[in-house]
Amino acid sequence: MRSHTIPRPAVQRISLYLRHLELLAERNVATVSSGELAEALMITAAQVRKDLAYLGQFGRPGVGYRVGPLGDALRHILGTDHTWSVIVVGAGDLGRALLRYKGFTRKGFMVVGAFDISAAKIGKQFGPARVQHLDEMPDVVARFNVRLAALAVPPEAAQEVTDRLCAAGIRGILNFAPTVLQVPPGVAVHAVDLAASMEQLAFRITARR
Repeated sequence: MRSHTIPRPAVQRISLYLRHLELLAERNVATVSSGELAEALMITAAQVRKDLAYLGQFGRPGVGYRVGPLGDALRHILGTDHTWSVIVVGAGDLGRALLRYKGFTRKGFMVVGAFDISAAKIGKQFGPARVQHLDEMPDVVARFNVRLAALAVPPEAAQEVTDRLCAAGIRGILNFAPTVLQVPPGVAVHAVDLAASMEQLAFRITARR
């Protein structure tokens, strides 16, 4: 099953399945049932079986899923069975936090460059990367064959920077700027709007009153 045929909600759950499988592997657990995965993610066992059916036949009745092979299959479908080079654009508070986040490396995402236009930030080291001027970004993208970028710039600058990223060869953008980006065909954008997420959480709490 090709990854582009899997519904987006299922892909999101697959990431959560993989996280739980990695925890089980650390505990030397060899097999896991759909019921155990469902309980860990607070969904139904039927949903787990439906999601994992996109990958082919992995489970065995009465035995469950083998943790190692299933984890390998999930990494393959997510495209994380190899290392990705990543850049971060924007070295403000959020950008610096992203640069220092060690979870990227653990998941196979290697930050190979950080960029900004502020003279006060250029040349400073945050996490694994030294901040360079944005003008140097295309050279770094080409040198390390970068296809993924995290965008943490002010909303008024986001589209212009996005255009430059796409022109340089970036094909996936994790967008933290609170604005909608226009990108050419073949470029994927995943938006992370922290304030909007808080609004949704506030709504859910308010709706329960």
